[in-house]
Amino acid sequence: MAMTDAELAGVEREIAELRRRFGGLKAEIARVYVGNPDIVDLLATAAVCGGHVLLEGVPGLGKTVLVKTLAAALEVKFTRIQFTPDLMPADVTGTNLLVDRQGGGRGFEFQPGPIFANLVLADEINRATPKTQSALLEAMQESGVTVAGKRYGIEQPFFVVATQNPIEMEGTFPLPEAQLDRFFFKLKVPSSSEQQLLEILESTTGPSTVEARPSFTARELLRARELARQVPASEAVKRMVVRLIRGTDPTASEATPLSKRYLRCGASPRGAQSVMLGAKATALFDGRHHVERADVERVAVPALRHRVLRNFEGDAEGVDPDRIVEEALAAARTVR
Repeated sequence: MAMTDAELAGVEREIAELRRRFGGLKAEIARVYVGNPDIVDLLATAAVCGGHVLLEGVPGLGKTVLVKTLAAALEVKFTRIQFTPDLMPADVTGTNLLVDRQGGGRGFEFQPGPIFANLVLADEINRATPKTQSALLEAMQESGVTVAGKRYGIEQPFFVVATQNPIEMEGTFPLPEAQLDRFFFKLKVPSSSEQQLLEILESTTGPSTVEARPSFTARELLRARELARQVPASEAVKRMVVRLIRGTDPTASEATPLSKRYLRCGASPRGAQSVMLGAKATALFDGRHHVERADVERVAVPALRHRVLRNFEGDAEGVDPDRIVEEALAAARTVR
């Protein structure tokens, strides 16, 4: 049913206000976290979409600081889980404990784990064993956990931001493909430039430190998610996304040369969903009411780099998955 002029004007005002607040959210993060504006923008975009994010980088680049700053800028419940080799699944999800009841007697009660929050920082997720890593699978996909046969839902908004060290580093356990596929974006945190290092020293070693102020609420996150899904995309843009995904499938006729040679598995339909939702949110907060090809190009690599799985030859030659996605993206640009 079509909206009246008054209703349309109301939605326009709401979108304009959300854009302003979203800009304030990114600016507040940038006050504390120095450099990497693209990382900040994509992390904030994923938060609005309700998607989980994997941050990869060597220790000391400020990944944890970035996520804690995002949490401070959002008026949401935040928890942090430090993943270690001895962490158990119950330390993440929670467990049933035998407790004394008020009316007398004793019984089991569920004690929620740190996963029960709006924003969860899974710090150094690949330091834990696969058994504990898998404790996040149900929560990330279903927004709930099952303990002793009973399911417990997690309140929305809910999203996980995990940090990980490069898998070549000692003491890491690579995440299984099924869990990687549940991350909306994978963002690579680069080393700081000379100017960024100077700014970091200035802001962190002086007499006072800067802290982020709340600038976006949980209600606004949920409303922005609804509005982003309503942004229309043309048939040509949808076909571009489909061709992008097909271009990474080594068994497809549309597969690119790099995909055919170096991949054993391409991006999944969930990858296509992440590209489209990310593009819609990008369009919304850029002030456009439709998705453009540039929006798809903006989010394609972070949405797909962890979803294309290299074969033995690709691993042996150290082929960067970004190259494969970029080649598929170049081929998808020709679709009309």
